[in-house]
Amino acid sequence: MMRSKVLSLVARVGSNRMMSTATKLTTVEVNDKTGIATLTMNRPPVNGLNLELLQDLKRSIDEIEGNKSRGLILTSSSSTIFSAGLDILEMYKPDKDRIRAFWTQLQDTWLALYGSSVPTAAAINGHSPAGGCLLATSCEYRVMVPNFTIGLNETQLGIVAPQWFMASFLSVLPQRDAERALNQGRMFTTEEALKVGLIDETANNKEEAIEKCVAFIGTFAKVNPLARSLTKQQFRAADLQQLQNGRKEDLEKFLFFVNQPAVQKGLGFYLEGLKKKAKKQ
Repeated sequence: MMRSKVLSLVARVGSNRMMSTATKLTTVEVNDKTGIATLTMNRPPVNGLNLELLQDLKRSIDEIEGNKSRGLILTSSSSTIFSAGLDILEMYKPDKDRIRAFWTQLQDTWLALYGSSVPTAAAINGHSPAGGCLLATSCEYRVMVPNFTIGLNETQLGIVAPQWFMASFLSVLPQRDAERALNQGRMFTTEEALKVGLIDETANNKEEAIEKCVAFIGTFAKVNPLARSLTKQQFRAADLQQLQNGRKEDLEKFLFFVNQPAVQKGLGFYLEGLKKKAKKQ
């Protein structure tokens, strides 16, 4: 029989432990049996990565690390969108202080996820363009539901993906394939992503995707956690250190680029296109 016991910041439901976050843009649920945490993005309608969602993601990752969970599964509360990527409204006619905070927080969130000490997997239950793809490829394993797309399509929007975006992509795809896909701004269907190795498995639905992510994390059950973590850190150290050492320069490059008139014009056209599309629906 299911019972719930609500504490100040922690609620237990059956064998799961739900941990609260400040703004509810993310939820963290830890399965007491497996010790694996499911981190769910919950910013309708498309989980656009704005400053507040990025802050919540970082807090949730830190929470999972602090609670010594056995693994982290990233997914979405939406049935059709994993994450639509960076919120264009953060970059269009930006406030100078908020845009700095936004990009700095994106850096922090990527460093936390890509460099997480626990095994990470993404249950991709919807479309995952641009920043959504960045989150997915920052995880060690990806399981995707059919009939959706994934890819770093920044060039289609007139945006240049920074080097650390490319690092996540290159940790998954061979350089030739990654370079071509980035230059084309290509979006891969679930089947195409599986074929090229952008994802590791497919699943019929979100629940099955999470089950497969749990199975992947379970492959480390008999591996020394510290040895596994340090091995992962060594593989990813150069990418992490490159951003750490060049954070200020990366921020200034982004600010210079996003404030270019041509870029602002392109973002404006993109937003207008979204508005027209919404009116037709």
